[in-house]
Amino acid sequence: MASTPLPVLRQRSFGETARRDRWWLQPLLVFIGLGTFLVYANWAAFQGAHYTYGPYLSPFYSPELFGNSPHAWFGPQPAWWPNWLPFSPALIILWAPAGFRLTCYYYRGAYYKAFWADPPNCAVGEPRKHYIGESNWPLRIQNVHRYFLYFAILFLFMLAYDAISAFWFKDENGKGSFGIGVGSLVLTTNVILLTCYTLGCHSLRHLVGGRRDCISTSPLCHKAYKGCSALNKRHMLWAWVSLVGVMFSDVYVRLCSMGVWTDVRIL
Repeated sequence: MASTPLPVLRQRSFGETARRDRWWLQPLLVFIGLGTFLVYANWAAFQGAHYTYGPYLSPFYSPELFGNSPHAWFGPQPAWWPNWLPFSPALIILWAPAGFRLTCYYYRGAYYKAFWADPPNCAVGEPRKHYIGESNWPLRIQNVHRYFLYFAILFLFMLAYDAISAFWFKDENGKGSFGIGVGSLVLTTNVILLTCYTLGCHSLRHLVGGRRDCISTSPLCHKAYKGCSALNKRHMLWAWVSLVGVMFSDVYVRLCSMGVWTDVRIL
């Protein structure tokens, strides 16, 4: 049987490509967007102040397990907190939502290109000569994403509780009454965006129906799978708008607490 030898393609050098479009624009925008969020989130997390205003609680600090605000579950700073580390309620809980996003399938592909140039973009030469993938350490740990999913779902319930609480305002006598402020809508919108992002997760889609050989035999799983799939089609969009939403929610609460913004009461 005759065979035709195939030419061995030469490996591209870093940045080398035959593409004529602005292939560098997408990773650049991702680098700026994620970089801005990372800088702000770390700054806000270490502040330990101006994260609450009336019934509003910043999602960066929710749930507030320990702290000095009325939202704290277990009182002020715990005795076991190390003296060398400035206390902030956010540092106790942020590992969970941060881990969920860091190991997200979309974000992995995004920051691999934008921060590691692995590769800078499709059909563009990268600075490595050998492909490692996620089968070796330390990238093998990315597989814990499926476990961070459970924490993310739990956080949705707690953020939803915060959003509901944001509609109850206390008067001078400490009596609570229903009301609507701009902050109430901001925190509610944040939960909706985070829910759309979380429920469109690839791992959740697999969990509710992807494991089955014949999903149509289970109507409930079929509907859940279709719902996750509908959100999953726009997973990149939900990833970005929810990222902006959670950062803006913290900015809004922080500036209201600092007196820079005035929270307008609609009702």
